[in-house]
Amino acid sequence: METRPYDPATDADGLYDCKLAFERGLGAGTGGDAKAETYEGKLTDAYRERWLAWVDRCVDGDERCVTVAIDGGAVVGYVFCLPERLAMIWDAAVINEVYVAPDHRGTGVADDLMDAALALAVDQDLPLDRILLDVDPDNGRARAFYNRHGFEPWGELIARDLGDD
Repeated sequence: METRPYDPATDADGLYDCKLAFERGLGAGTGGDAKAETYEGKLTDAYRERWLAWVDRCVDGDERCVTVAIDGGAVVGYVFCLPERLAMIWDAAVINEVYVAPDHRGTGVADDLMDAALALAVDQDLPLDRILLDVDPDNGRARAFYNRHGFEPWGELIARDLGDD
């Protein structure tokens, strides 16, 4: 098992396969069929190209923004941190996404990815000396993992559909 910065030339397909699993897990985990359909509906070829282009722009500034876990040449997990240039969005370092394939969970891969994210955050020039992420309150496994790494509740996100008037 190896963790290293994402390489667009060799890792794009594997990274996007993990992204698909991440998104489908978000949709299926909570919120019922409507949420699952919403998440699934966005996963088009155009979304893939747009998302990978955004990843490339993020890693252009710091290759450590996306760290991948590789097993046998395949991407089996990743952590995606926003680059320092976006630190003013939350006034902190932001873990945008963490994903580990189910058959690699509990093996230490997530710990290695979190270590990479924390090392990147420590090096960023931040308005607030903290790192944050969004986690579903019903995802007990993820919450236990983040608690073990010293995360604690800090506010609460709320959302509104932009199609509502």
